[in-house]
Amino acid sequence: MAELSRRGFFTSALGIAAIPLMATSSMPKETLRFIHVTDSHMDFTNPDSVEALELMVSFVNENYKDLDFVMFGGDNFNNNAAGDTDAQKFKEIIKQLHCRTLVVRGNKESSPTNDKEISLQTFKKMFVNSSDLKTDEHNWLLELKGYNILGLDSCIENQNNGRYSEATLAFAQKVLENKKPTVILNHHPYTNYWKGTEEKDIHKYVLNNTKETQKRLFKYENLLLTLSGHKHIDSVTKINNTTAIVTRGFIRPLDLDMYPMRYVEITDGKITEKLIYTS
Repeated sequence: MAELSRRGFFTSALGIAAIPLMATSSMPKETLRFIHVTDSHMDFTNPDSVEALELMVSFVNENYKDLDFVMFGGDNFNNNAAGDTDAQKFKEIIKQLHCRTLVVRGNKESSPTNDKEISLQTFKKMFVNSSDLKTDEHNWLLELKGYNILGLDSCIENQNNGRYSEATLAFAQKVLENKKPTVILNHHPYTNYWKGTEEKDIHKYVLNNTKETQKRLFKYENLLLTLSGHKHIDSVTKINNTTAIVTRGFIRPLDLDMYPMRYVEITDGKITEKLIYTS
């Protein structure tokens, strides 16, 4: 495993990009701090993937002690081991984090390989069960430090592609109407940011009703930030006034034991973010 000095070199070399956002009179002054991990694809039958997730927990606990939470953006586990083995192992590992965890599904969780034990209801019981989360059938809301933290389910059962249901769009709009600055976590990205040319590829990776979603959700000035995954390719762009981030898939290490995730701070309408690695 790489030494700490090597980790320090890479994180300092990447730097921190400050992204100013439109401030409002209700913009909280207190800083929100969190890490976004997506597409870890932990697989109980693959010891390396289990060890990688354990490495992530140790790294975060040692180096980021003042987090409000760690977000997991879908395809968290491959869901192809017998029964709920993958889900239980993933839950066991992330429970070792010093801060709370927020989890949404990806296509792996919504498309089990062997059986149907990890249904939506089972997933919710395991990962969306905190008393301070406001939920509907598919989505959740955490109100923290003056922010809305929205977890939206973009999955279509037993499909790789994704879309927001009418209920999900309505849930998000109702939350955005409260005017609080809002962060959305989901799995499928909103744009063809990698500039793909194959329609099949775009259909698989871009939220299928992204035009409607952008019209209905991205019109709100208080939608500060979205965090997605699925394609495993990193991106930081803008949709209207919203910063749209897709974090590099955790399953795609930069080098030996260098698994990627994103550190984010939000203070007074400004986002500070950087891609970080476990070593």
